[in-house]
Amino acid sequence: MNYHFTCWLLGGFLLLGSFAGAQEYRRRETNLSDFIQNLFPVQTEGIDYPTVYENLYQLYASPLDLNTLTRDELSATYLLTERQLNSLFEYRASFGNFLSVYELQAVPDFDLPTIRRLLPFVTIDARNRSFSVRNPTDHYLMMRVERVLEQQKGFTPGEPDKNGNLPRRYDGSRQQWYWRYRYSRPRDFSFGFTLEQDPGEPFRWQPGRYQYGMDYVSFHAQLQNRGRWRNILIGDYQLQIGQGLVLASGFSLGKGAETVAGVRRPSLGARPHTSLSEYGYLRGLTATCALTRSWDVTLLAAHNRRDGNVVTDSENQEDKISSLLTSGLHRTPAEQADHASVLEQNLGAHLLYHPDQRLQLGATVLHTTFDKRLQKRDLPYNRYEFAGKQNTVIGLHGSYIWQNINFFGEAARSTSGGVGAVGGAVASLTKRLDAALLGRYYARNFHSFYANAFGENTRNSNERGIYTGLRYVIYRKLTLGTFFDFYRFPWLKYLVDKPSQGYDFLVQTTYTPTKKLTLYGIYREEHKEKNLPTALSKTKETVGTVRKNYAINVEYAPSRVWSWRTRVQWGGFHYADHEASNGLAVVQDATADFGRLSLSGRLAWFSTDSYDSRQYIYEKDVLSAFSIPAYANKGIRNYLLVQYTLNKHLDLWLRWSRTDFRQQDTVGSDLDEIARPHKSEVKAQVRWKF
Repeated sequence: MNYHFTCWLLGGFLLLGSFAGAQEYRRRETNLSDFIQNLFPVQTEGIDYPTVYENLYQLYASPLDLNTLTRDELSATYLLTERQLNSLFEYRASFGNFLSVYELQAVPDFDLPTIRRLLPFVTIDARNRSFSVRNPTDHYLMMRVERVLEQQKGFTPGEPDKNGNLPRRYDGSRQQWYWRYRYSRPRDFSFGFTLEQDPGEPFRWQPGRYQYGMDYVSFHAQLQNRGRWRNILIGDYQLQIGQGLVLASGFSLGKGAETVAGVRRPSLGARPHTSLSEYGYLRGLTATCALTRSWDVTLLAAHNRRDGNVVTDSENQEDKISSLLTSGLHRTPAEQADHASVLEQNLGAHLLYHPDQRLQLGATVLHTTFDKRLQKRDLPYNRYEFAGKQNTVIGLHGSYIWQNINFFGEAARSTSGGVGAVGGAVASLTKRLDAALLGRYYARNFHSFYANAFGENTRNSNERGIYTGLRYVIYRKLTLGTFFDFYRFPWLKYLVDKPSQGYDFLVQTTYTPTKKLTLYGIYREEHKEKNLPTALSKTKETVGTVRKNYAINVEYAPSRVWSWRTRVQWGGFHYADHEASNGLAVVQDATADFGRLSLSGRLAWFSTDSYDSRQYIYEKDVLSAFSIPAYANKGIRNYLLVQYTLNKHLDLWLRWSRTDFRQQDTVGSDLDEIARPHKSEVKAQVRWKF
């Protein structure tokens, strides 16, 4: 009997039993929410969660073909160990193309839980691959509107002062609008645009001021695998190259529950920028050409208008950029004055040598030019920040797989002479034990505007550190994960008036007695040095701080229809020799999936002594939206999410949420202030699939 057919038959019977009867796995967007919540069980600041979510969503929406995917593409799902990655590619090399996703059952080191997690991200594309833009697999138009129901100060008329001047207010309406269009087929082509307007932003058509109706306009057109041209992309894009010291996109998890696989960055090349982040992307043209089977070259050119605070130097009578802004908000005249005030141009190239799946060597260069001099405020912690109009970063990166160990690293140098370097290894030491080791060195004068390599700082500068992570399968149903990270900051930082250091660690255990029940517990502790706030000390003093987080989570799905999630999360923060601020949140989630109709809801109670002990907890949202609110002070929060599939073309979402606070009369601050002790939000979304 044919070996492929035997594997397919065996895997089919086993998986059919596991998934209750369908030959093709039933993929639903709600699975992605559960995946994200498990990937980030304890949320912290410093990670661009919306961008990470958007990249994972695009991966989910365009599943990888098991017969053409690369090792980096598959590792970007963060679902497989090095041993499992090796097994899959060795299996494909030995037996040829997969005939069905069920054949994964025959791959050594793969078990049913692994396959269940992987299935939403992979497929077998057996269709005719002749190129034609007339046969997209993903073609839809999505529209979303959301609004805060209570009146916020920024939208009230206000009374003029004694001189007749009206108070500062928002110029636009209270609604937030979002449109997305996508016409694509994975590994062939993609065309799309994204439009978004935040509450308070006016609708204006002023091309001379780079305003084209809605405040945020993003677009892209991409062709892939056209002869030697692996990738051609026009419009808005990001590049993930090496370990992200020169060019990095949103595929970076940072430190979290994925204690091993998350430390290495996969080299994915250029991808369309489709998220709502209004910074960190390039606008222009990039193309990747295969010079030979083993050599690729990527060229890029970009012309970006960025938000910046431009001030006039009275001494030299020239405009300077005091800071580059990343909020993307243009609601008031002051914010609108900063809109597109800086012209940034980039030219770059990347040469990659990849003779096989085990070895990669690459060289990258990126030259950035501003139309005005960038000069931050003259403060001690800014002494080694970039100053000037031009910056060039040159980097070398590589990775090599030896048995079940993946060695990787990258080093780069900027025009200032500052050096950045990161390197380490991820290994499957045994079938049960996986480990990661990573070291990094980012000089205080290393400047790389599109870097996002592993680190504690939000930027790869002024940092040295070493990270170790372990993941141990005690037995099939019980897993233990842990990491320890030590870091030093040789120069001052914002709100840290001396060189400082710190460390943090995490311990997580997951127990899955049945496929219907999952329990996990997490403990994380962070030690850092910060300046004492003026409320605690009249003199500037830098002291140690400690933040602790605990979480216990229980998930139970008694049937295909019903699932429940109970979470208790608590922790505290304190400055040395001062009283701690403690917080607690108790959350109950429920989901009912009736096929076309899906209902999800939450009831949460929280109590924190101050904002310092706030609790971040992920919430389910409409498709392509992301929500991690901060539960702070005392109150109750709840939401209800409804999804309904009317027919094969039309999907509808409606989400309502509300937070009621105790012991306070207002919510928010400045122009976002609500003169009531509660805040309610409503969100409606429709998607038409052509």
